Amino acid sequence: MSFRLRLRGAVRFAFPLSILALAAVLPPIGSGPAAAAEPACRAQPALTRLSDRLPRVAARLARHEPVTIVALGSSSTAGAGASSPAAAYPQRFAARLAETLPGETVRVVNQGVNGETVVDMLARFDASVAAEKPDLVLWQTGTNALLRGNSLASVRALVAGGIARMRALGADVILIDPQYAPAVLEKPAAHAMIALLAKMAKEGHADLFPRFAVMQGWHEQDGLPFSAFTVPDGLHMNDWGYGCFGRLLADAVTEAATRRATLAAAPEATDLRVP
Repeated sequence: MSFRLRLRGAVRFAFPLSILALAAVLPPIGSGPAAAAEPACRAQPALTRLSDRLPRVAARLARHEPVTIVALGSSSTAGAGASSPAAAYPQRFAARLAETLPGETVRVVNQGVNGETVVDMLARFDASVAAEKPDLVLWQTGTNALLRGNSLASVRALVAGGIARMRALGADVILIDPQYAPAVLEKPAAHAMIALLAKMAKEGHADLFPRFAVMQGWHEQDGLPFSAFTVPDGLHMNDWGYGCFGRLLADAVTEAATRRATLAAAPEATDLRVP
């Protein structure tokens, strides 16, 4: 599989990599001295199966054409809390795609910038997203708006406009909601923000990857303490958290993009009330 992984302003890989070579650069979850103490990355298909089959990506893969994926977001896309840039979620996502889509050419561009809100991301949309001519945009948003107390009404309008701009490029879109972490959970509007982004995805004909619910499963179903998947700031993920998140997202994208068009979409989740 040929990958080009790019952070803002720097090309990390710009040549074909075999799965083994890629694995050497991006070690798998469960490797290293602490591997024995690390939890397994449990699949959660009931949560992570995308409702849309990602028609743009599916069509390009069917023709064995190159696919460009842009990861737009703030610090948890840039990789804050990770031990190195290679441990950020877009890089781990790409490493997993090398396993699930062998023989395909995929370019993953990390356009995460620390501290940004929806306003900031849309301000650089032309240079960070449109210029890359993406087939798929992974848009991680909502966390900083929540932490800064931005109104849900303003987020609603901005996210709806952002999805529309991405769709106008012909790209598939996946929204990624905030993380399930102490700094997020202490905000009174946290659950309302999660519900809002789910609603915006549905109304904008985009998909949603429910990072909040996935991480909640790690904590409440798997019994993992927050320290197992977040760093001490109580907000950002650690290497294991990013690695599992990237893996589950890659598996969801692969399943959706290779799903037979005749298969029915996953049942819609129960609607949540949004202020």
